[in-house]
Amino acid sequence: MKLTIHEIAQVVGAKNDWSQLADLSVNKIEFDSRLIEKGDIFLPLKGARDGHDFIEIAFDNGAIISFSEKEVEQAHLLVDDNLLAFQKLAKYYLEKTKVPVIAVTGSNGKTTTKDMIAAVLSKKFKTYKTQGNHNNEIGLPYTILHMPDDTEKLILEMGMDHPGDIDFLSELAKPELAVITLIGEAHLEFMGSRENIAKGKMGITAGLHGELIAPADPIINAFIPDNQKISRFGLPGEDLFITKLVEHKEKLTFETNFLDESITIPVPGKYNATNAMLAAYVGLHYGLSEVEIKKALKEVELTRNRTEWKKAKNGADLLSDVYNANPTAMRLILETFQAIPKNENGRKIAVLADMLELGPSAAQLHKDILKSIDFNKIDKVYLYGEMMKNLAEILTDKAVSHFTDLDLLTESLSADLKPTDQVLFKGSNSMKLSEVVEKL
Repeated sequence: MKLTIHEIAQVVGAKNDWSQLADLSVNKIEFDSRLIEKGDIFLPLKGARDGHDFIEIAFDNGAIISFSEKEVEQAHLLVDDNLLAFQKLAKYYLEKTKVPVIAVTGSNGKTTTKDMIAAVLSKKFKTYKTQGNHNNEIGLPYTILHMPDDTEKLILEMGMDHPGDIDFLSELAKPELAVITLIGEAHLEFMGSRENIAKGKMGITAGLHGELIAPADPIINAFIPDNQKISRFGLPGEDLFITKLVEHKEKLTFETNFLDESITIPVPGKYNATNAMLAAYVGLHYGLSEVEIKKALKEVELTRNRTEWKKAKNGADLLSDVYNANPTAMRLILETFQAIPKNENGRKIAVLADMLELGPSAAQLHKDILKSIDFNKIDKVYLYGEMMKNLAEILTDKAVSHFTDLDLLTESLSADLKPTDQVLFKGSNSMKLSEVVEKL
C-alpha cells in the first residue's frame, strides 16, 4: 500500500493537527490488532467490542498510527467515523492506482466465478481477488487496500444482505466490467421478494463504466439502465450459452457459442460450467487466447467448501457444498449429484440442512425441495434443522431421517456409511455441516 501518513490524513480529512506527525510510509491497514505488524496503520471498528480498546495492543505489535474517533495518547488521525474514512481511503486508492476492477455478484456462484476469472486473467496479468468472504462494506475496501503494488487487474466480489448494499460497493469500486451470475432466493428474509433481489443485484451498475454480463432472466429487465452495454447469457439464442455439456464425477467438459476450444474444469456441477463460461468470456474481453483460457480453467482452484469432493475415513465419496444454501443452489447441486453414476454396489445419500434467511416463505421453500429429489437415484436422505422438518413431514414414506442435533446426525450417518457410498452435503454455512464432513 503506497501511501504516507500525511497523504492518508488529507484524504480522510483528519481533524487533528497531523502536520506534526512524521510523514512515514504505511505498510498496510488492519482492523484486527492481532494482525498488526511493524509499519501498519490500525483501524478500530465497533463490533462486539470497541476497536478503540485495542489501540494500545496495536501499537505494541508495531502500528505507527491509528485512526480514531476520539483523542487518544497514541499517534492518530481523528475522524468522525472510522469505517467511512476507511471506505473513502479505499476509493481514493483505486483512483490513484487506476487498477481496473472487475466486479462479480449473484445469488449463487459469485465466489466460484470470481476464482475462475482470477485464474484466467492471471495467465496474462498480475491479478488480485477478494480473499475469503471479504465482500461487504468492510471486506471490499480491505481487499482494495491489500492488493499488491503491482496489481494489474482486481476482481472484487460484491455481497448483499440488504437493499442498496451493492449500489454502495459499485459506487466505491467503479468497475469497468461487471458480472451477475444468477438471481435466486438468497436473503429473501431481508429483501422481501425475488424482484427486490434482482433490483439489488442490478445495483452493480451504479458505478459501472463498462459492460455488464448478466443472465437472460427477464426479472432484471426493468432495472437495466438506459444505454447500458450488456451481454446476456443462458439458453441458446442468447449472447453467451453452453453447448455439448458432458458431466463426470469430478470434472465436466463443455463448449460454448463463442469459443472454438472445448473447456474442461476440475469440478462437477453444470452450474459451474456457466461460471467457467463467464470467466472465459471475461478472458476474451481482456485479450487472452483460447489456449490460455482453457489451460487456466483446467487448473483452477476454488475457495474451500464449494462443490468439493472428499474421501471419508472408510473410503466413501463425500461431496461437500456447505458454504451457503438457498433453493436454487440446493436444486442445482441435487441435479448434479443425481446425474453422477453410482459407485459399484454403492448408494447415493443426500444430507440436507436448513436454508436460512428465506423469510415468510421459508417453510414452503423447504417443502419444495421435494421436487428436486429423485428417489430412483437417491437411496436415502438425512435432513437436519428445524426448517427441514417441513420437508421431512411430507417424506414420511421414504427413506428419510430427520435430526435437530448435529452430533446425533453425525453418529447415525457414520454408523450407516459404507465404503462404496456417495454422500452429498448441502446447507447454510451456520448449520455446520462442514463439521460432519470433517468428522467423517
